Amino acid sequence: MMSRRIAVLALAGLALGSLPAQANPFDRGPIADFLNVFRTQAIPRETVAWKGSEKPGTIVVSTGQRRLYYVLGGGAAIRYGVGVGRQGFSWSGQKTVTMKKEWPDWRPPQQMLARRPDLPRYMAGGQDNPLGARALYLGSSLYRIHGSNEPETMGAAVSSGCIRMTNKDVVDLYDRVRVGTKVVVRN
Repeated sequence: MMSRRIAVLALAGLALGSLPAQANPFDRGPIADFLNVFRTQAIPRETVAWKGSEKPGTIVVSTGQRRLYYVLGGGAAIRYGVGVGRQGFSWSGQKTVTMKKEWPDWRPPQQMLARRPDLPRYMAGGQDNPLGARALYLGSSLYRIHGSNEPETMGAAVSSGCIRMTNKDVVDLYDRVRVGTKVVVRN
């Protein structure tokens, strides 16, 4: 019964997604959060050949390609389109996933508030939250791999250093990754 209910909601989400925002009666709240996960991806996720030496389960981010790879093993990886740090905010190195959160709250770091004092000091998790549907926290850094409600930013250099994914893709990655996963970020 539950899977039938989910299928009906998913179909409703696809139908509502084609309506103008003001015509959508579910444009706020938990139903909107759920339906947002099923919206069309900006850059389709796909399984591709992988020739790297990383172990299965490793995340590799290519900021130059603006793609994230989840290594499957056997010469394959899942490739996702991502948004990366804009000029002056890109980085490279190795981190570890230290925490995972669904519909995370957002507190802009002090460095971001110094640049943008107009930002709220706190936003509860939800569709309008900049961290989107899921977040993978990277070590003790300020960086995360997180969802976004702006699919048009995938494939662009737009963030303050975080790796952005569509909500649909970040949910898929979140379900594959565990705390302790190695993350390699390259230019």
